[in-house]
Amino acid sequence: MSHKIYLASASPRRRELVTQLGYVFDQFAVDADESIFENESPTNYVERLARLKAQTAIALGYRDRPVLGSDTAVVIHNQILGKPTNYADFERMMLALSGKTHEVLTSIAFATPGQVLSTVVTTNVTFKRLSVEEIQWYWQTNEPKDKAGGYGIQGLGGRFVTRIEGSYFAVMGLPLYETDALLHQFYAQQQNQAD
Repeated sequence: MSHKIYLASASPRRRELVTQLGYVFDQFAVDADESIFENESPTNYVERLARLKAQTAIALGYRDRPVLGSDTAVVIHNQILGKPTNYADFERMMLALSGKTHEVLTSIAFATPGQVLSTVVTTNVTFKRLSVEEIQWYWQTNEPKDKAGGYGIQGLGGRFVTRIEGSYFAVMGLPLYETDALLHQFYAQQQNQAD
């Protein structure tokens, strides 16, 4: 059954994934302050941002169907790795991920003016040991420059991944099963409130 939603994200990967769910949707970017609060845990951070993006869209007037907001963070040793600002920053990230397991946290939120529902999906991703040459080569492909944690699992960065526990789609930016389940839960709650 095809649901109608708004997707509050400019990400081409999220667009692909929502298309895969079979939803009818309009996509647009929202401007949200992504700074981390002091002492905020990575889980609370991604969930707050997903909710903020969905609720920002409602404030902009997208009120006639549920708005989907989402946020993804790459986390190692409880530290969020953002998008690399330059090569030195990227190299630091790759050396931190090299030969280790890290977490990818993806939060999704559905919102209407009277309701917001969200969840966080955690996936464990393990990297092979990376050589300096591999790190330099990957940077030169330009792929890492706009990616959280400096890599894209669905692109060239996928060759570094030796193991994944959890949702592959969440690492791409939108967990399919959990998004669909959350939307059904959202509609069920609306129905209960209407009864």
